[in-house]
Amino acid sequence: MLYVEGVGFTSKAEYEAALSDKKIIDELRRKYDLNTKTGLLDASKELRTVHFQTKVGDNFDDEVFERLEAIKRGKPVVNEAPAPKSTAGKGSTRREKPERSSSISKKDKKHDAEIEAAAIKELKRKYLIRNILVAFLLLIAIGSIGYYVKYYRDARKVQEQSDEFSELKDRKYAEVLKNVEPVVKKDYDETVVIPDILDEYKALYNKNKSLIGWIEIADTIIDYPVMQTLDNEYYLKHDFNQKKDANGCIFLDANCDVILGNDNWILYGHHMKNGKMFSSLIKYADKDYYEKHKYIRFDTIYEKGTYEVMYAFRSRIYNQDEITFKYYQFIDANSSEEFDSYMEEMDKMSLIDTGVYATYGDKLLTLSTCDYQEENGRFVVVAKRID
Repeated sequence: MLYVEGVGFTSKAEYEAALSDKKIIDELRRKYDLNTKTGLLDASKELRTVHFQTKVGDNFDDEVFERLEAIKRGKPVVNEAPAPKSTAGKGSTRREKPERSSSISKKDKKHDAEIEAAAIKELKRKYLIRNILVAFLLLIAIGSIGYYVKYYRDARKVQEQSDEFSELKDRKYAEVLKNVEPVVKKDYDETVVIPDILDEYKALYNKNKSLIGWIEIADTIIDYPVMQTLDNEYYLKHDFNQKKDANGCIFLDANCDVILGNDNWILYGHHMKNGKMFSSLIKYADKDYYEKHKYIRFDTIYEKGTYEVMYAFRSRIYNQDEITFKYYQFIDANSSEEFDSYMEEMDKMSLIDTGVYATYGDKLLTLSTCDYQEENGRFVVVAKRID
């Protein structure tokens, strides 16, 4: 650490700034006698035009202010000029000429008082600004601490819930629940057979009938229940227990049908700064990450499924009148030509080349989260069912 005027500095830039301040201070000390009232007043007047960069300068500013305050309180100061000495020779009978009065005229006193008042006012203003700045920085620090406390608390809450849900979907917890009837949220023809709920999801389903499945990507944070309601907005701001929660839940698009099936199921989840929910999807932009996380496990409450990643790309939410490929509108293709067109669009946008392709009739899974690189940006991972 380097020191200037007793103040330590850790960087070269700060040290050089302190030396610059010291140069200004040395010049002021040379020009003005800071042990006298007049010198202090003149120095404080010039200080109004000076901008110090470091605490070295601030300390000098304080010194001048404190000396002026001492004078104001009537404390003694060093005389501005030495008393005149007699010039008469020894034994001289010559009478000395009377010296001119050393008292300051009323006009000079008034002038000095005005300078002193202006200097003190300016120094008080600097003190006020400094105190406001300190208070502001303190508020920022308190706010930052509060943010990080909430950040880690929310992350811990999500992890605790995830652990609880993983435990609930374990088969040993489902053995006592033999007759769990699914709540069908859509109108189906009477010929449609509603499957039984898988044993491992019965206990979890009994806690919340909006449960529609479970998603897991091995060796990642993604290991969550998946919800579905008729309102795609609901689980953006509610947890599994239907309490308000900024983390929300992973949810399946309301237009997807896990009983009749679709060409493409779309799952949505927040990109949380605490790393939870779908935040790690963004890592699929890296080919090395993809190589280690090629497979996605997505079970509905009725059947199990494994998917292989095909594409990872950036997109955004477009205006309704914009004519372009909107991945979030692709749930079913009306023909093989339309399906192939969708595949070509995603292949062109993909950030990685996986060598995995799909043909009409394959079932896809799309995972979507926010991407903060642009307004309304989205990061998307698309996978093909292989089991």
